[in-house]
Amino acid sequence: MALSVVVLISGSGSNLQALIDQSLQNSLNIAIRAVISNKEGAFGLERAKKANIPTHVLSHKEYDSRESFDQALQNTIDIYQPELIVLAGFMRILTENFTRYYQGKMLNIHPSLLPKYKGLDTHARAIAAKDKFHGVSVHFVSAQLDAGAVIIQASTQIQSNDTPDSLAKRISKLEHIIYPKAVKWFSENRLIEKESKAWLDGSPLPKNGFQYNQ
Repeated sequence: MALSVVVLISGSGSNLQALIDQSLQNSLNIAIRAVISNKEGAFGLERAKKANIPTHVLSHKEYDSRESFDQALQNTIDIYQPELIVLAGFMRILTENFTRYYQGKMLNIHPSLLPKYKGLDTHARAIAAKDKFHGVSVHFVSAQLDAGAVIIQASTQIQSNDTPDSLAKRISKLEHIIYPKAVKWFSENRLIEKESKAWLDGSPLPKNGFQYNQ
């Protein structure tokens, strides 16, 4: 049976596309039941429609609090009874009640080598800090922003002439490799969250997760 998945987006949905492509190629045994965006003009909605995936738009601006938006989001997700929720560029800070409700079955991808550079502008911050390496992390979602158990990371060397844009392009390619890999592990019952740690094949992963090397 294919793993039932709901994907949350706010933008272009390139990670959504990576998941769609791998499921169509039968290298990922998932069924994306719905794509939900908090922004009406998100290009990811077009990607979903092209793949005949149901879409929903819930504008956070139409709700008077984070709690009321998250409750509406939860109600929409639960229509599909997913086994996994995938945040793919979903630019919302989620409430504690929402994250606890989906504890252990919600993944996020963040463009930094966590715990470094939580939040925004990660590429510029890595360059400004003169870091030698920068990367991307897939993690379980917790109540604290970008602080859930790390599952897998991939990194690239920062070049002397890198700009935030050039670095972002290289990081994006790595995202499209490691996010489907984490989803695949979950779909094969190899990946779980236990005791606030990510466990793969029955053993806890290191704090910085599995290190993917090209």
